[in-house]
Amino acid sequence: MTRPAPLARMVAAQAQRARDGLLRRLRTVGAVDGSRIVVDGRPLLDFASNDYLGLAQHPALREAMTRAVSKWGVGAGAAHLLGGHRDEHAALEEKLARWTGRERALLFSTGYMANLGVVAALLGEGDICVQDKLNHASLIDATRLAGCELVRYPHADADGATRQLRSRPNRAAMLATDAVFSMDGDLAPLAVLSRLCKKEGALLMVDDAHGIGVLGADGAGSLAQAGLGDDDAPILMATLGKALGTFGAFVAGTAALIDGLVQFARSHVYTTAMPPALAAAARVAVAIARTDDERRKRLHDNIARFRAGAAQRGIGLLPSVTAIQPVPVGDNARASTLAQRLHDAGFFVPAIRPPSVPANAARLRVSLSAAHGEDDIERLLDALGAALAAERG
Repeated sequence: MTRPAPLARMVAAQAQRARDGLLRRLRTVGAVDGSRIVVDGRPLLDFASNDYLGLAQHPALREAMTRAVSKWGVGAGAAHLLGGHRDEHAALEEKLARWTGRERALLFSTGYMANLGVVAALLGEGDICVQDKLNHASLIDATRLAGCELVRYPHADADGATRQLRSRPNRAAMLATDAVFSMDGDLAPLAVLSRLCKKEGALLMVDDAHGIGVLGADGAGSLAQAGLGDDDAPILMATLGKALGTFGAFVAGTAALIDGLVQFARSHVYTTAMPPALAAAARVAVAIARTDDERRKRLHDNIARFRAGAAQRGIGLLPSVTAIQPVPVGDNARASTLAQRLHDAGFFVPAIRPPSVPANAARLRVSLSAAHGEDDIERLLDALGAALAAERG
């Protein structure tokens, strides 16, 4: 008997992906200056970054990180439970809890790890996790790790979620959803889902990676914007590496939730804590995000400018009110061609293709930031219009 060869199988799958026009490749960024980057040696205007508030290079964050490095060094050196949990981590967790209106918060090294840890700590064999079909991959993978049943409903369809929950009435259930969907930029119907979960006895978990810092009063996120508190959405996960410009993630909720995750969230227990200097920088980022309404207004003005300019030029967009502005294309090769034309014109706008999006749903994903100027937006719109016109011949 001959065993299957895993490496050969992966090589064959990669070759098939290349034939289908779906092959990904790494791009090396050699320099960053606000929204200007150098990719593979070429200067480009960056419309791919999730640094929505333009904080990643903020001088106050740099200064906080430098001070913390001089005190703590570079790495934490251990897991949180084994001496890696420093003053900086504790201070950041307290600040995040106050910002989001929760009793407690717990840091994770990445959003992916946070989702893995939470779902697997709360669910197991015989339970169900009901999810939006367009949820982030980390939520899907978290369910697989937990060993529970993954049940999916059509995108943003609360009636579909209701049917799925009611089809398994006697099983422990969690409903997990992105708040802002990372490839479409639209919003989950959080208030409706919250009412559903209360009625059906399910636990609601919200991944607000793309909403924290951007939406809601003081930038407290999608749940704040929807007017939902601890009782309405017991589990909030959000990241520090997007609007806050740093790195890492956190889960916020009741003291009972956080104490339980300290015991049972394997991706928290069995990994090195984030560098204390990053926690120091993130704490400063939270302070800026909470108070700098002008920066947030600039982002939302850029979103409105981009959508209005696209409409004037006849450029179709998906219905998004967030910094993620997808230009639907459909065909994989066409999306790649348009991205290359924009690259040649001096813009970095990636083509997003399956499996990151469903089949026949390729698009250009324009990501806007407070760091973009009005002229940057207009130049991109002109280049995008020209690229589409050139394709039509």
